[in-house]
Amino acid sequence: MIQLTPSHLQIIYNHAEGAYPEECCGILLGVASGSNKECVKVITTENAWNTQDIPDLFINQEASRNRRYTIAPRDLMEAQKQARQDSLNIIGIFHSHTDNLAVPSEFDREYAWQSYSYIIVSVYEGKARDVKSWYLDETHHFIEEVVRY
Repeated sequence: MIQLTPSHLQIIYNHAEGAYPEECCGILLGVASGSNKECVKVITTENAWNTQDIPDLFINQEASRNRRYTIAPRDLMEAQKQARQDSLNIIGIFHSHTDNLAVPSEFDREYAWQSYSYIIVSVYEGKARDVKSWYLDETHHFIEEVVRY
């Protein structure tokens, strides 16, 4: 289970709607106790997905910012520093799916880390509709987790 406040959820929704039709992304800071996580701070980041680093063979609709996201290493490092200063941890990542369900893609699964929650917001025609959270099990498959707010 991951606990957010209504204001955390609003920050995520606003970021997702503002980035549309591209995917948004960000980092969740908080505390974890077993399988329960409590978000304390939401950090919005720029979608740093850059197709210039991808061979032309792989550049297509699936490789655009409308279907992919990445968080720049400097943003992750800055979030880690902030978390340490506040005696928190990075507990998760959030991103949006544009005109699609809040269900992880195979790409999402391949690049996920086991200790994090992955919140996905579905945004249809510029409006956030649904939010779900996922974590990886020991076989590296996503399991849906409860989102409380």
